[in-house]
Amino acid sequence: MSMNAPPTLSAGVVVVRRFDDRYRYLLLRVRDYWDFAKGIVEPSEDPLAAAIREVEEETTLTGLNFRWGHGFIETEPYGKNKIARYYFAESPTGEVFLPVTEELGKPEHEEFRWMEYDAARGLLVPRVQVILDWAGKIAG
Repeated sequence: MSMNAPPTLSAGVVVVRRFDDRYRYLLLRVRDYWDFAKGIVEPSEDPLAAAIREVEEETTLTGLNFRWGHGFIETEPYGKNKIARYYFAESPTGEVFLPVTEELGKPEHEEFRWMEYDAARGLLVPRVQVILDWAGKIAG
């Protein structure tokens, strides 16, 4: 890969839901790594559309409410020249389900949790903590 190749863009959503008047954040786990739902933006796909698609593919949740608008935050480049962009939305209803993916023959994630801010922050790597902090300021 040439040094000036554009980064691969992933897009995802920090999904929150109110439980007892407090927001909890939806975290997904692969092995010991926790993150928000996200995935690769396909060529010519709108990043917001990709983010919504990835949430549905990874959790089956639909009907996200982008009540804070369509602002986003992006990570610094990481790994093999990747950038992750996150939007922020509320999921008012619906059960999270981790469906089996055709490519893997099993769910992409091993576990999900709705977590309060502090507990979530303790599980995230610094790159993703920055995303949580951004969302936490918006949610208030």
